[in-house]
Amino acid sequence: MQMKESGSMTYLTGVCMVAALGGLLFGYDTGVVNGSLDFVQIKFAFNDTMAGIAAASALVGCIFGAAFAGTLSDRLGRKKVLILSAVMFLVSAIGTAIPRDIFQFIVFRFIGGLGVGAASITSPMYIAEISPARIRGRMVSINQFAIVSGMLLVYFVNYFIAIGGNATWNKETGWRWMFGSESLPAVLFLLLTMLIPESPRWLTKNGKKDKALDILSRVDGTEYAHHEMAAIEETIEHESGSLAQLFHPGMRLVLVIGVVLAVLQQVTGINVFLYFGSDVFAKLGGKTINAALLEQIVVGATNLTFTVIAIWVVDKVGRKPLMIIGSVGMGISLFAMGLAGVLQTKGWWILFFVLGYIACFALSVGPVVWVILSEIFPTKIRGRAMGLATICLWSANAVVTLTFKMMKGSEFLIDKFHHGFPYFIYGTM
Repeated sequence: MQMKESGSMTYLTGVCMVAALGGLLFGYDTGVVNGSLDFVQIKFAFNDTMAGIAAASALVGCIFGAAFAGTLSDRLGRKKVLILSAVMFLVSAIGTAIPRDIFQFIVFRFIGGLGVGAASITSPMYIAEISPARIRGRMVSINQFAIVSGMLLVYFVNYFIAIGGNATWNKETGWRWMFGSESLPAVLFLLLTMLIPESPRWLTKNGKKDKALDILSRVDGTEYAHHEMAAIEETIEHESGSLAQLFHPGMRLVLVIGVVLAVLQQVTGINVFLYFGSDVFAKLGGKTINAALLEQIVVGATNLTFTVIAIWVVDKVGRKPLMIIGSVGMGISLFAMGLAGVLQTKGWWILFFVLGYIACFALSVGPVVWVILSEIFPTKIRGRAMGLATICLWSANAVVTLTFKMMKGSEFLIDKFHHGFPYFIYGTM
């Protein structure tokens, strides 16, 4: 088999961008409920508890998708799992656009969650395994950028669909287009994923060294291919980490720290704003649904901007300073939002504190937690440890999503705190 003397950055970038479409759909699928779920709730006439279940159903799917993605990708290959996740995204998009009742809607959201969970593990894994070490961090960051870009994209889509008709049209038809719109990037992801190569590491581990060498040479040339192949073979040879090792005396504290960080990232309430931001603006800010959807676009743009800044400065400023600064800013913003609810004050400054909270999260807790998790675990058990931390993260996300809707609909809490109670809880965390 003839190998290239020099690689192609264009080829590598193209392959990584295709894999990162899994990240974009991750963001798109989790963000599509923002604004659209309100119309679904009106259409099928269910209470806030059922709304929380409908929103959390996708996150339960994420837990299972993340739990099995590692095993499936080891058996079938990274590429096949990416294709499988694309199929689940497509099935979910079509199914949630045409449900006959809320229970069918929940089933298809769960299927979409399976795709999100699988993509959240497999896309960055694939990118890391095909990229040269000198630019691996930069390439993997494409996936994080794609996630927040997917959220911003769906905020735009939902807004323009919502303003395309009146309230009656949105209740009957608009929300179907919102959920169905995901089928377009899902089809693109499915078709393009079929064209990319398998992970060189997976090929090597499964006795297909010639194919792996050919792919590595296309990435960065023949010399790099042989050097990287030797490194892959050495890593595989010494790879003996088991799940039981996570609970050995020397690793328990590290595991606890990793799981606590993953959970704390979620219980600060970030996904309340990313999933239900339009509802937050409607309740705290007194906005119409269209105005709230427009403000949600600003939230998405802020999230994207400060995520990029964090990726750029994390190695220069350091993990701990960013975490401290971000946590303080998030706490102040959340307590201000809670106070606004209690005092029943409305105005532009609600948006100011929401954006302040999003900026602080995106600059610190959001990306930095993942950096810390990737660094604190030994190489041999890093994959399994990261998988367990991710499962805990999605579980915490599901709990926060479910309980927010419950707290929002509680007559007692509304009477005492006027929609401000959840923000005091998140601020305390």
